[in-house]
Amino acid sequence: MIRISKRAANIAASATLAVSAKAKQMKAEGIDVVSFGAGEPDFDTPGFIKDAAKEGLDKGLTKYTAASGAPELKKAIAEKLRRQNGLDYEPSQVVISCGGKHALYGAFQVLVEPGDEVLLPSPYWVSYREQIKLAGGKVVELRGQEENDFKLKPEQIVQAINERSKVLVLNSPSNPGGFAYTPDELKAIAKAVVDEDIIVFSDEIYENLVYGGQKFVSFATLANGLIEKTVTFNSLSKTYAMTGWRLGYAAGPQEIISAMGRLQSHETSNPVTFCMYAAIAALQGDQSCVGQMRDEFAKRGQHMWQRLNAIKGISCIKPVGAFYCFPNVSDCYEKLGVNDSVAFADAVLDKINVALVPGIAFGWDTHVRLCFATSTEQIDKGLDRLEKLLS
Repeated sequence: MIRISKRAANIAASATLAVSAKAKQMKAEGIDVVSFGAGEPDFDTPGFIKDAAKEGLDKGLTKYTAASGAPELKKAIAEKLRRQNGLDYEPSQVVISCGGKHALYGAFQVLVEPGDEVLLPSPYWVSYREQIKLAGGKVVELRGQEENDFKLKPEQIVQAINERSKVLVLNSPSNPGGFAYTPDELKAIAKAVVDEDIIVFSDEIYENLVYGGQKFVSFATLANGLIEKTVTFNSLSKTYAMTGWRLGYAAGPQEIISAMGRLQSHETSNPVTFCMYAAIAALQGDQSCVGQMRDEFAKRGQHMWQRLNAIKGISCIKPVGAFYCFPNVSDCYEKLGVNDSVAFADAVLDKINVALVPGIAFGWDTHVRLCFATSTEQIDKGLDRLEKLLS
C-alpha cells in the first residue's frame, strides 16, 4: 500500500495553476473559454532576450555552472539592485533560483523551524502559506481591511510579534490584491520592525508594474540596519514576460544566502545555463520594453476595474500595482445559489466559460481574483458574459 507523506498530503495544489490548467483543457476541447486565471503576461519575451539565449546555445552554454547561479548573472543582479533599488549587495549575497517561487521556498526552508511563527498579511499569494507549512512553520495571518485597500497598519504587525515570530512576509505590489504600499506607508512599517527580532521577506516581483503615480521603493532601504535583516526577492517573469524561463533570485544577509545556495545544490545542479545569460541581456539591455508593457497593463487594469464596479453586486478596489483585480463578489452568491468563492468560480466557469480564481486561495472567501494580463478584447468578452450572468 502506497502511503504519501503527511508533509505532501497536507499541501494543497496551487489554485491559480489549477484554474489555468482547467481553462487550457477546456480550450483544447474546443470550448470558448475566457481565462482570468494564472498571472502571466500575454506579451512575448522581448526579441533581444531570446536572441541572447540563442547566442548562448550557439556558444555551447549548455553545461553546469554554480548551483546558486552563474557568477556573471549574480554580478549583473547586484549591479541592478544597486542602480535601480539603492541596495548594496555583493554578488555573493545573491542566489539565483528556478523562479521566484523557488527562491522563496529555499528561504523558508533555511530559516523556519517547526513551531516558528511567520506573519503573513492577508490577502496573500497562494504559495506562501503552503511553503510555510512545508517548513513546519505556523502561519499567523494578519488580515488587512478592505476599506484600507487591504493594507496593514504598523501597529498590527508589531502587536503580532512575539518570541516565536521568525519572519514577516511583505508583498508590494500585491498578488492578489492589486494594491501597493506607498513609500511613506512602507517607511512607517520599516521603522516599526527594524528593532524587532524578526526577518523580513520583501517580495518585490512586481516592482516595475505600478500605475497611476504610484511609486515603488525597496523595503530594505527604508531604515538604517534594515538591509541586514531583509531578504529581497525578485524574478524576471513579470517584468520581461519570461514566466516559462524560470529565473528568480534573492539577495540578503550572507549567512542566509549561503544556506540557500547549499540547499539548492541538492535541489537542482543549477538554473538553466543559457537562460541565465539571456537574463544578463534582459537586465543590461534596452528597458523600453518594460515601460511599454507597463503602460498597456495600466490601461487594461483601469478598464477592468471600471467594468467590474459597474456590475451589480460587485465592488473592487482600484489596482495600482501588479496585474490583478480582486473584487468582492459575495453579494452575488445568492444570485447564483452559492455560498463561497469556490462555488462562485465553479458556477461562472460552468455557466459562461469564464475562469476566475476563488479568493479563499488567498485567504478571502468573499472575493475572486482576475488577471488583466490579457487583451482588452478578452477582458470585455469575459466581463460581458459575467455582467449578463449577474444581471
